[in-house]
Amino acid sequence: MTKNNQQKLGKTLWKIADQLRGAMNPDDFRDYMLSFLFLRYLSFNYEASAKKELGSDYPDKELEDVKPDFRVPPPLEKWYKKNEEDIEEFEKQMRRKVHYVIKPQHLWSNITELARTQNPDLLRTLEKGFRFIENKSFDDSFQGLFSEINLNSEKLGKTEPERNKKLCTIIQTIAEGISSFPTDSDSLGDAYEYLIGQFAAGSGKKAGEFYTPQQVSTILSELVSLDSQNPSTGRKKKLNRILDFACGSGSLLLNVRKRLKDEGGSIGKIFGQEKNITTYNLARMNMLLHGMKDTEFEIFHGDTLINQWDMLNEMNPSKKVEFDAIVANPPFSLRWEPNDTLAEDFRFKSYGLAPKSAADFAFLLHGFHFLSQEGTMAIILPHGVLFRGGVEERIRTKLLKDNNIDTVIGLPANLFYSTGIPVCILVLKKCKKEDDVLFINASEEFEKGKRQNTLREGKDGEPNDIKRIVDIYKSRPEKIKRYARKVSMEEIEKNGYNLNISRYVSTAEKEDKVDLKEVNDKLKSINESIKINTDKHNTYLNELGLPQI
Repeated sequence: MTKNNQQKLGKTLWKIADQLRGAMNPDDFRDYMLSFLFLRYLSFNYEASAKKELGSDYPDKELEDVKPDFRVPPPLEKWYKKNEEDIEEFEKQMRRKVHYVIKPQHLWSNITELARTQNPDLLRTLEKGFRFIENKSFDDSFQGLFSEINLNSEKLGKTEPERNKKLCTIIQTIAEGISSFPTDSDSLGDAYEYLIGQFAAGSGKKAGEFYTPQQVSTILSELVSLDSQNPSTGRKKKLNRILDFACGSGSLLLNVRKRLKDEGGSIGKIFGQEKNITTYNLARMNMLLHGMKDTEFEIFHGDTLINQWDMLNEMNPSKKVEFDAIVANPPFSLRWEPNDTLAEDFRFKSYGLAPKSAADFAFLLHGFHFLSQEGTMAIILPHGVLFRGGVEERIRTKLLKDNNIDTVIGLPANLFYSTGIPVCILVLKKCKKEDDVLFINASEEFEKGKRQNTLREGKDGEPNDIKRIVDIYKSRPEKIKRYARKVSMEEIEKNGYNLNISRYVSTAEKEDKVDLKEVNDKLKSINESIKINTDKHNTYLNELGLPQI
């Protein structure tokens, strides 16, 4: 599917969402819209695999020209009725091939038919379908996947018939609106990402919980996929494990995967952690919708700061889980409650605890602890981490003295939905070759928008802000005026381990030196000229008998 068609599909879906939302706020409607898209993808992917598995036994001859959203009854339903004794073996095979099973009555084409005919059983059938997918479809339970979708919510209607009718309208409109678009994972995955971005834009500050703008996501993805010791040699061929410990909708992890795969590389497994239950479900759907098998990713629901994930709580150093790439966009300056137990935590013990007022360094140290010796970590943080004093200064100083901070990148203001402040990207490594820090001040290079600023991508001859940042990171030049500079540890030490970017790379234009004597001489000359001309003028006025000035 071309990029234009992807955008067209995304815009079509957003238009449908806009029409249907009515009195429901964007956050609530998002969950319904995205869940139905997810069911559509699972259904079509399952039916395509079933067709391959059953071959000539797949009964779809009379439906070949029918759009996939409206194949009624689903061909699989016919096969199930005729081959009851073979169902168990068939589903066993499907679990091996696509890793999940969907019953014919829960397939999207059947759900859309119930919607089209205003069938009073739609709501109950849909509810059963969601519960089946959560508990029985996959070998690994996807418990709670649709927990935020309340089909009995009064937002859909006060009575069951009213809710059923509203769902019929929503599902039928979605099905008719996108029936002409492809059903593959790349197409739907990209459309899903587009919708997440649009809902994020509509949600304002709340969007910081689940969405990193794609352009910023691309920068982080590029940075961590490059060779950690020598980025100029290009991307690594394989990343065994990648982690985002505040993964939101999972788009950042998927971006890393896409970058690597586009260049012929591969990823062993993706790991994400998310505290917000709604966003956690969104991330799991997003992974599956991008064609990932449930064995290729693991998303954990829990609090990163208190490290609730058992996998990351292994005390035996020989069994410690490490990651080749870590990306994160954690909540900025989140208030938290550090205690004596956390002070002894293996993640923080050597550094100290981040202050109650801002957990930024707690997030950073959490990720850094699990970074492999040859790995790269890129994390988005507010500028305050670069210069704030107290315990944050002590943590920053130790990271610098241990030569773990590789690059500091300043981004423009107002790039994020969650805040208008400018933010920075810190790149960290455990086995760093360089003994300096690269500063990139990209704060002035962007396209100004009405609500949101954006990084330019080189379209129609415009500059490519994303590529420039990545290229400078790869080449690590000594100095680029008003943009980048390698700074020695000696200079950083002299500045009290303050990493404020403008100290090292100022974007201000130098003003020309002013020669005060020359200015004074000019003023004297001007005053003399004024006096001469005023006297001459008064002579004329005197001759005319007029008052002088």
